[in-house]
Amino acid sequence: MTVQTLIESGLFKVEVPGSTSREISKVFCCDLLSIAMGKAPENGAWVTVMGNKNTLAVASLADISCIVLAEGIRFQEEELACAVKEQIAVFSTELPVFDAGLKIQELLS
Repeated sequence: MTVQTLIESGLFKVEVPGSTSREISKVFCCDLLSIAMGKAPENGAWVTVMGNKNTLAVASLADISCIVLAEGIRFQEEELACAVKEQIAVFSTELPVFDAGLKIQELLS
C-alpha cells in the first residue's frame, strides 16, 4: 500500500500529503519517542498522540512513511512546515491510537 492509497481511503484527515508514492508496509503504535526511535519500522505508518517537533525528527530518523496523529491531536504550523520540508505524510484522526492502527492494518491485509 502507498501513502496515496491511505489518502484515497478517506479514513483520516490529510494534514500533509508528503511523498505519496511511499510504501506503507507496517503499522506501528507507540507514544514513547525513545522506543519509536529504535523500533519504528522503515516504511511504517506510525500512529501516536505525540504531536511535537521531536515526533518528526524520530520519523525522519526511522524512515517512517507517515504519521497518524490520533485522539484529535494536531501539529502546529511550525511542525506542519517541517513535515512538508521532510516530505513526511501527516494525517490526523479523532480515533484512539489502537482503532486508527487497526484501520490501517485492515487496508494492508
